[in-house]
Amino acid sequence: MRELQGVANNIANAATVGYRQEGVIFSEYVQRVENAPSLSMGQGNVRQTVFDQGALQETGGTFDLAIEGDGFFLIATAEGERLTRAGGFSPNAVGDLVNFDGQPVLDVGGAPVFVPPDAASIVISPDGTISADGNLVGQIGVVMPIAPDDMVREGGVMFRADAGIEPAENARVMQGFVEASNVDPIGQIARMIEIQRAYEMGQNFLDSEDDRVRRAMDAMIKSN
Repeated sequence: MRELQGVANNIANAATVGYRQEGVIFSEYVQRVENAPSLSMGQGNVRQTVFDQGALQETGGTFDLAIEGDGFFLIATAEGERLTRAGGFSPNAVGDLVNFDGQPVLDVGGAPVFVPPDAASIVISPDGTISADGNLVGQIGVVMPIAPDDMVREGGVMFRADAGIEPAENARVMQGFVEASNVDPIGQIARMIEIQRAYEMGQNFLDSEDDRVRRAMDAMIKSN
């Protein structure tokens, strides 16, 4: 059921900018019992995120940004700094660059990125440097988590990096582009069908086992 929910969520976000496909890792606990068959129990509690880069889609928007290579944009939220690959930004009323939820985009030092509201021309270079009418005004923060495998997903496109962050060295910021979701819709639909069939097989096995136990108990009662 958990994997089915994850696959359904992937399919629903196949068109969400910056979304990262997720899956479920299954594990099995086995306990040895003396003079009896061992006991085992499977669990699917670990969520695995796929960080492969999605396709870059050209929009032409001045503040639409995509990262080519590894790295994340740094966002300020009420709960602290968060990482994202969703780069559809815009300046708010006071000139701070924000995402769709109105949360400020930060530079590498953790300060909000300011864009002059009256600037006629805004150019963002591959290293994230912002120039307004030819004058340097700031730099987009592109960072990497120190422990990528320990990142925690929060919401659809946000991640928390409790181990800390560091500047991304090989990332390139692409102005006028956004990164599409990296979900493989066809593969996810095929996986959904596979999961549903496996679930039905498991349910049929449980129903058959329940029927077998009931018939055995009925036979014992009648024999007595």
